[in-house]
Amino acid sequence: MKLAVSAPERLVVRTVPIADPGDLIPRLPDPAALAWIRHGEGIVGWGQAARLPLPGGPDRFTDAARHLRELFAAAHIDDPVGLPGTGPVAFGTFGFDPASPDSVLIVPRHVLGRRDGRAWLTTIGDDTPTPAPTRQPAPPTRLSWSDGALTAPAWERAVAAAVERIRAGHLGKAVLARDLYAHAAEPIDPRVLLRRLAGRFPACYTFSVAGLVGATPELLIRRTGGRVDSLVLAGTTARGTGTTDDAARAARLLASAKDRQEHAYAAEMVRDALAPLCAELHVPAEPELLTLPNVMHLASAVHGRLAGERSVLDVVAALHPTPAVGGTPTGRALDLIRELEGMDRGRYAGPVGWVDARGDGEWGIALRCAEIQGDRARLFAGCGIVADSDPAAELAEAQNKFRAMQYALEG
Repeated sequence: MKLAVSAPERLVVRTVPIADPGDLIPRLPDPAALAWIRHGEGIVGWGQAARLPLPGGPDRFTDAARHLRELFAAAHIDDPVGLPGTGPVAFGTFGFDPASPDSVLIVPRHVLGRRDGRAWLTTIGDDTPTPAPTRQPAPPTRLSWSDGALTAPAWERAVAAAVERIRAGHLGKAVLARDLYAHAAEPIDPRVLLRRLAGRFPACYTFSVAGLVGATPELLIRRTGGRVDSLVLAGTTARGTGTTDDAARAARLLASAKDRQEHAYAAEMVRDALAPLCAELHVPAEPELLTLPNVMHLASAVHGRLAGERSVLDVVAALHPTPAVGGTPTGRALDLIRELEGMDRGRYAGPVGWVDARGDGEWGIALRCAEIQGDRARLFAGCGIVADSDPAAELAEAQNKFRAMQYALEG
């Protein structure tokens, strides 16, 4: 695959240790923000040293990894810090559907990072001082809302149709998504959304890449040297009205045959995808509970050690799409999604994250997110549909999942 790469022939990269910069998000000088932050740690970037637009296709992840390796192999890299995320880094976002043309990798000219009590600044090219923000990011104003591809009743009918196919034995699970539009009076500044999401959902991975902004609870894969980690989420309930209601909802979720089946599909697929790549692999026998400000999920933390040298993007290729965002069996689930959702998901539920020149990186699934274009935001929410799914309950779950980005826009 020949890419229309926008980059100099040779990147000149320098990483230096710095004093703790404090909150990373206010350091972003303009709305073209690149970010990956959790519990205040992570990396942010600005400027553009290279851009790799990625055509769709079955080999898009491995092709992207190869082109990026070639770009970084030709670079002159001075990196005395030597941590994951130092040296040259590419932020990336991939379309959900293999045929999607929306995928891109961006290598910023400046990366500011903090990890395990250490901080650094990476610069590609000359040492032009970081510009101060041209103006303080202004929150969106005069927001109005409109339906996306399907109204709520139409989406409930789509869920009912999916349940009918599943009960007939055509497939085991399908994930159906909805979209929703917000319109503001002025262009929406992603830095405002990042600040609100990172403050409200510190345990999530708050991200911004090429206009896709969100806070995902789901870690698709992290590679640190030979170690890989994944967090499988499937099975959801809304938070309760207080401690007692929360506890009752948590108990019902943990005991729910429907939600446990949905979770098992996802955990088993991750196990089956990672096992051929790993010399060691641990998948919990039982899920635990992950509690977020708006919802609770069934969660399984997966850990392994790679057999052989593989970039994090090579592992992403083996995992996407998981049943947590597609369904099972994968081919039939994707066909049903295309038939019933009535929309192009774009980059929603696709991999989003970063990769460095060592092949280390962190990639999440682009959930609880919105695509920002000027004064418009397109929000997404999806639900796993199995034989026991109730359309009205699934609609309520989707509305709960919209709330993260609605809060980011409305405050």
